[in-house]
Parts: sequence; C-alpha cells; structure tokens
Amino acid sequence: MRISRCLAARKLPFLCSAFLAVAVSSHAQGGSVRPGNAGQVDGAQTELHELTDVQRQNSENPEEAAAYKAFYNANEPAKKIQLGTSFLKKYPKSYLAEPVEVGLMDAYYSNQDWKNVYAAADSALALKPDDVYVLTTVGWLIPHVYHPDDPDAGKLLDTAEQYSKYAIDVLPKMEKPSHTNDAQFAAMKAQSALRAHSALGLIYFRRDDFEDSAKELQQSTPSTPNPDATDLFVLGIDFEHLDRFSDAAGVYDRCGQIAGPLQDRCKQSADAAKKQAPQSK
Repeated sequence: MRISRCLAARKLPFLCSAFLAVAVSSHAQGGSVRPGNAGQVDGAQTELHELTDVQRQNSENPEEAAAYKAFYNANEPAKKIQLGTSFLKKYPKSYLAEPVEVGLMDAYYSNQDWKNVYAAADSALALKPDDVYVLTTVGWLIPHVYHPDDPDAGKLLDTAEQYSKYAIDVLPKMEKPSHTNDAQFAAMKAQSALRAHSALGLIYFRRDDFEDSAKELQQSTPSTPNPDATDLFVLGIDFEHLDRFSDAAGVYDRCGQIAGPLQDRCKQSADAAKKQAPQSK
C-alpha cells in the first residue's frame, strides 16, 4: 500500500493548505515579505522599489517627495499602510503611485491580509503591467494560501498562472535598472524565474496535474544551496503520484536536510518512499 499522500486539493485540503502555507507565514512573521529562491530573501530586492529616472524627474513637488520618503522609510506595516493610503488619496496621479501600491502590497503581505494584497497588486499592475516583482509575488502567494472551498478559488489559480507565465515572458526583455549592477540584475532575474516556476508547480499541483507540476518544480529546485522546502515536499508528492518513488525519496531527502516545519515530515516521507521504490519496479 502506498504511503499517505497530500492528494492535492480534494482528499486532504486542510492538511495540504497547512503545509503549503508554512512558507507564507514564516516569511511574513520573519519581517521579510518577499518569496525568494523560491522563498528566501534576495539582497538584490531588499529595497522597497527604487524609483525610475522618469519618476525622479517628475517628482519635484517637495511635499510629495517628503510624503513618499516618509512612506518609504516606515517600518511598521500599519504605519506604512496609513501613509501609503494617505499618499494615494492626496496624489492619485503621482508618478510615485505605482511604487506606493507595491509598498502597500508588501505591508498587507506582512499582515497576511491577502484580499488587500491582491487589490494593491491589481492597482500596481494597472500602472505598470510588466512589474515582475508584483507578478511573481502574487503568482507565488495564491497557490500557497489557496483553499478549494473559497468561492474564487479557481479564478485565483487562473490569475496566478497568468501572472507567472507573463513574468517568465517579460524577464528576458527587462532592462537593467540604473540602481543595480550586472551581478545584482542577473541574480534578480534568475530568482524571479525560479519563483515563477515554483508558482506554476504549485498551481498545477492544486489542479491534480502532477506531471506538469513536477516539470515546473524541477525548474524551481535546481541543485542550489538553498532550495525551497515546500517546493521539494510537493515535488516528492508529484513523483509519488507518477510512481517515481526513487525520485520522490531523493527530493524528500533534500527537503529533510532543511531545518523548519517540514523537516520531520520530509524525513518520514523519504523513508516511506524508499520502501515503495522496489515494489514499483
């Protein structure tokens, strides 16, 4: 008999959601709201949102600049939300509106206020449709906090898929911002691609499309020093569904070496998958 699996969204929805939400809550509680590799903080993206040259040139109103600076420097999510909301009400047509919306998205993320995360992201993308950070952040978030009983569950997954695929298309065409060097820019693009593939892997997993999920997660979990434990855990489940128990054991072993809430579960799953491997031949 095969080991007990987290059968995507249908048989064990609460268990699945609990495990997949671990990454989200840990990032928010840890003070970082940026899903990196795909879940780690990247030094190239530690600042909120650097202004473009156009935004700088068109932000000559001293009061507006001061209001943005206060917003940018606010550390507490509640204060940032207050200042950002006030800024948008006072300067709705500002060239700084898009980075403010992004900052609000991050602040709502810290509070795990997903509805407002999505609303701020929508507003940011209406102003800058190619914002890869927004696309990959929301694309990654949705399948992590997804629950099949939510009224808009299917629509949200569709949105996450659209955002993630679009981010992958946009990345090769991006121009290097003036405030980053070549190494930082390359790292940012590589990390964003990993995050987008991670998102797609979890989206397909939520749909019980284990083959496509495995293909995407294999692209988000290369042999790097800091793979994402959640991706490895789900990839192991994908491999089990595909009767690839040796491969499942391998990724569970990798997951079991990462300290965190999934470590013990991955070790147990690795042992069980190794027992199943000879039977599947």
